[in-house]
Amino acid sequence: MTYKGLKKRMDEKAILVGCLLPHQHEREVESSLHELSLLAETAQAQAVSTVIQKRERVDPAYYIGKGKVLEVDELVENHEADLVIFNDELSPSQVNNLERLLPCKVIDRTQLILDIFALRARSKEGKLQVELAQLNYLLPRIVGKGTELSRLGGGIGTRGPGETKLEMDRRHIRRRIRDIKHELDKIVAHRGRYRARRKKRDLFQVALVGYTNAGKSTLLNQLTQAEAYTENQLFATLDPLTKQMRLPSGYTVLLTDTVGFIRDLPTTLVAAFRSTLEEVREADLILHVIDSHDEDHQDQIEVVESLLTELEAGHIPVVRIYNKRDLPPAPDLLVRPEDLYISAFHADDCRKVRACIETVLKQEMHLHELLLPASEAHLIPKLRQAGFVERLDWDDEQEAYRLHLYLPAHHPLQEKLASYQIR
Repeated sequence: MTYKGLKKRMDEKAILVGCLLPHQHEREVESSLHELSLLAETAQAQAVSTVIQKRERVDPAYYIGKGKVLEVDELVENHEADLVIFNDELSPSQVNNLERLLPCKVIDRTQLILDIFALRARSKEGKLQVELAQLNYLLPRIVGKGTELSRLGGGIGTRGPGETKLEMDRRHIRRRIRDIKHELDKIVAHRGRYRARRKKRDLFQVALVGYTNAGKSTLLNQLTQAEAYTENQLFATLDPLTKQMRLPSGYTVLLTDTVGFIRDLPTTLVAAFRSTLEEVREADLILHVIDSHDEDHQDQIEVVESLLTELEAGHIPVVRIYNKRDLPPAPDLLVRPEDLYISAFHADDCRKVRACIETVLKQEMHLHELLLPASEAHLIPKLRQAGFVERLDWDDEQEAYRLHLYLPAHHPLQEKLASYQIR
C-alpha cells in the first residue's frame, strides 16, 4: 500500500470530517477544517462538504460514531465523493472500521500532509525524509491491508500464508527504514561538515521560519535575488535553501529558508525533517515570518514558537516580521514596536528587514576603536568583509586611519588588531 496514491486531479471530490470536543471552541475547529480544505486543495482535491460532529470524546471505533458515519455515507453518495478526510490522525482500527462503512478512500490529516510532502519533495534528502515518514506511518497500519491480510489477529484461523505475508511486509518496511536512515546519516554528516565550514568563515546565519504560506520563500527571493519556487499554496517548498545576503554596510550574511510549519504537524515528519530543521537551531538570528492577513495568525505564532522550543531553538534571538502589508490586516492584528510590518514585494520594506538584521547583528558583536597605520591599510577590505566598519577617517596628525568597527566575538583578526586598539 502506498500513501502517494491520491489522484492528482482537481476533480477529485472530498468530504471533510471534524470532531468538536468539550475543551475546544467551535471557531477553532472551523478554522482547522478550513485549513484542512486548503491542504486538500494543495493535494489536488476539492472539498465539497464539511461535517462537524459534537461529542464528549472521540469514538474509539469510528471517530465520530457509527450513526454519523452513515450520514457521511449519504453525503459521499450525493456528492459522488472520491474520499473522506478526517481532521485528526486515525488509529488503524478506526481506518479499518470506517473503510467497511464508507464506499470510498478514507484518509486522515497526517496522511494528507504526507501526500503533499511527497508531491513537493525535490531533493534526494527531501524525498528520503518523506519516504521515512510515510513508512513510519504505515508500519503500525499494515495489519488488515489487502485481501491476504484481512484475517490477522491471533488464534485459530489466523495462521498460515497471511501471517507470513504480514511478517514479510513488516520486515521489508523495517529494512527500508534502516536503509533510509543510513543514507540520511551520510547526508546529515555532509550537512554538518558544510555547516562547520560556514562557522569557520564566521558568517552570520539567519533562518526564516514561519507558518506555511506566510511568504518566507517570497521574502528570501526579494532579499537575495534568489529564484526559490513560490506559490500561494501550503508547503510550496520543502527543501531548505541558503543564499548570501548583503546588508546596507556591505557585510554578507547567510539567509536560509526552511520548511513551513503547521498545526498538528505529524510527529513522523518532525522526526524525519529534524536534520533539515537543525539549520534553525544553528542560526544566529531567526526571522519569524507571519501572515498579517490571516485571522488565525495568533494561533499560528503559537504553533511556530512551540515547534522552535521543541527544536531547542528557543534561546536564539527572534524578530517577528508581519508580512503581506499590501493585503487588509487581520481584525485583531497587533504589531509591537520591536516587530516589522512589511510587504515582501516592496523594496523599502526589504531595506527595513536588512537594516533590522544589521542592528541585531551589531548587538551580538564587539565594538573596536582602532588607529590603523597606513602600512596596514591592506587590512581594511578584510575588516569590511569580517564585520561592520561604521566609521573610517584619515588622521593627518597620526598618519593613520581611525576606525569604529564591529567584529564577531573570537574572530581571528581580533588578535592581530589588539596592538592598534585605542585605549
